Amino acid sequence: MTMWRWMWYGFLLVPLLFLALFFLYPLLAIFDLSLRPDNSWNLSGFTQIVTSAYYRDTLIFTIWQAVLSTVLTIGLALPGAYVFTRFDFPAKSFLLSIATLPFVLPTVVVATAFSALIGARGIVNQVLMSLFSLETAPIQLERTLSIILIVHVFYNYSIALRMITSYWANQSTRIEDAARVLGANGWRIWWHVRLPMLRPAILASAILVFIFTFTSFGVVLILGGIQFATLEVQIYYQALNVFNLPLAAALSLLQIAVMFAMMLIYTRLQRRISSVDLQSTRQIARKPKTPFERLFLIVNLGTMIVFLFTPLLALIYRSLVREGAFTLEYYTALTSNTRNSVLFAPAIEAIGNSLQFAIITTIAALLLGVLTAYLIAGKGINRTVSRWLDPLFMLPLATSAVTLGFGFIIALDTPPLDLRSSVWLIPIAHTLVAIPFVVRSILPALRSIPLHVKESAAILGAPPHRIWWSIDLPLLSRGLIVGATFAFTVSMGEFGASLFVARPNTPTMPIVIFRLLGQPGATNYGQALAMSSLLMLVSAASFIAIERIRSAGIGEF
Repeated sequence: MTMWRWMWYGFLLVPLLFLALFFLYPLLAIFDLSLRPDNSWNLSGFTQIVTSAYYRDTLIFTIWQAVLSTVLTIGLALPGAYVFTRFDFPAKSFLLSIATLPFVLPTVVVATAFSALIGARGIVNQVLMSLFSLETAPIQLERTLSIILIVHVFYNYSIALRMITSYWANQSTRIEDAARVLGANGWRIWWHVRLPMLRPAILASAILVFIFTFTSFGVVLILGGIQFATLEVQIYYQALNVFNLPLAAALSLLQIAVMFAMMLIYTRLQRRISSVDLQSTRQIARKPKTPFERLFLIVNLGTMIVFLFTPLLALIYRSLVREGAFTLEYYTALTSNTRNSVLFAPAIEAIGNSLQFAIITTIAALLLGVLTAYLIAGKGINRTVSRWLDPLFMLPLATSAVTLGFGFIIALDTPPLDLRSSVWLIPIAHTLVAIPFVVRSILPALRSIPLHVKESAAILGAPPHRIWWSIDLPLLSRGLIVGATFAFTVSMGEFGASLFVARPNTPTMPIVIFRLLGQPGATNYGQALAMSSLLMLVSAASFIAIERIRSAGIGEF
């Protein structure tokens, strides 16, 4: 075995070591704390879950709201996918691209945007109160299940839309044509032809939406509150407020088990979807012909535009207007420290903190993500092993960010990994969450590299490092840029884990938004709107860069 191959195996061990130290080890610490809180076996945490009707109801509610959110999301995205697949209309590519913007926004920004639109102090309620001389807000959606479901659909709509559209565009219409010749039309075409044909994409997108809504934290905590506590919120509440660590650990393990099973199914479905050869939607897209088709197109596009972008516009508007007049007061207030305390740094400092953490996260996630992609693609290792590594490395994305932060607190407290008070915990946590995005961005390109091209280069005398530099790197370059941009955006908006591990004097932008929303007064609320607008603009700029660089087949989300 050549020295290069030994070096290559050594490099491939790096992401495994990182995952073991900063993901698996904290999870094992949670497992140990749950089963052996006093260094002796104790199942009190699990017993409390099983015997308490409250925690059983919490689990049932977590599943129920995730299922309901998933059904609503798929139900809204399916007709949208039909429009983008079958019809040709102006600005089609642009609309499909900007429809993805809500997904890259931090959850705390999305929650703030809906609060600015339909909250008690939102634009809609203010207009209605002014028009009808009302003393109280007529729309009371905050602290209700309805607002949680609405925001979940808003946040995950683009996932289902793009996954189903991408898959559907690669399917031939000949089966539908044959069915029509045999007399099938209307709902029969949908039930017997289209839905069975789209089943892999629908299931894959539904599982991914379920994962994100099952582990939803910022949306539930800010808009729902403890009365609508999911497992995620309960883990946070039990660990930090009640300090019932065994129960928090037991809840974390329960959630991890569910998420690993879902991620295992998702990665297998994703491999099946990715195996389809890409082709242009123009092969089957056409202009709408009948009045019904034109109405169907207008209603779907109008609903999508209003639903996805009205909250974001309301957020920017409310951050720039106070008592009906344009003002930059909320933005200038971010530079002041009204409490003059080391525990409450000026909000503007959070921007610098977030940028520093995002740069570190991007570099680390890119290096580790590339090596991880080679592992999962089976480059140099057994393919059966690589298939199990795929859901394992995706698990941090599906694992509760709160669980991740909780694991850091209880595991990384003794030398040589005594990092609880270290500022490095934040980029470490962000890197774990960002790696899956980097992997999914470059994995399709890596799998598509023909083996015979590299073999031909080797026969011609090119050493392994020259083959990687001249063949692999150029073909992976777009995916690398997309993955790096994703990592930067994810780090800027990460909230759950940061809430656990961030030091009071080094808050990130999402944490400052959460703090400001928890304080009374119009100025604090306005600063939260201003900070959310800034974070949204950063995320939007990153997303635009992704869309300009991304080409067909780059990325599996």
